[in-house]
Amino acid sequence: MKKLWLLFLFLSFSVFSQQYNVKKGAVANGYDVVAYFSSNALKGDKKFATIHDGVFFHFSSQENLNSFKKNPTKYTPQYGGYCAYAIGKTGEKVSVNPKTYEIRDGKLYLFYNSWGTNTLKLWQEEGAVELKNKADLNWKKLIYN
Repeated sequence: MKKLWLLFLFLSFSVFSQQYNVKKGAVANGYDVVAYFSSNALKGDKKFATIHDGVFFHFSSQENLNSFKKNPTKYTPQYGGYCAYAIGKTGEKVSVNPKTYEIRDGKLYLFYNSWGTNTLKLWQEEGAVELKNKADLNWKKLIYN
């Protein structure tokens, strides 16, 4: 029974982790997804961690961890924490700079920002509403294929 449980746990992590950007071991590169809603990009701490949808989330405080547990859907980044601009523009999963983000309509969007390319600026300049609509469609294709 124990082996069966471990196999189930492994398969769950494998399936869900493909839907999330967990390159650094946790969603949002280990940043506190609740803190973004207070206009703070804060690095989370492993001592305030939880698993949701089979992936790790880290938080900067017990209070933020508790808030997440009460309503994980509210705080989980859109498109699994991949770059919103890239999902909308090309349908590709691109890593992010967790300090580059936007809260739009009560949802968290993360963006790539490196090597002189800030996709949050591109997102805003090229039309965030249209890119978001494209990203929503592209994301459905990515997670169901």
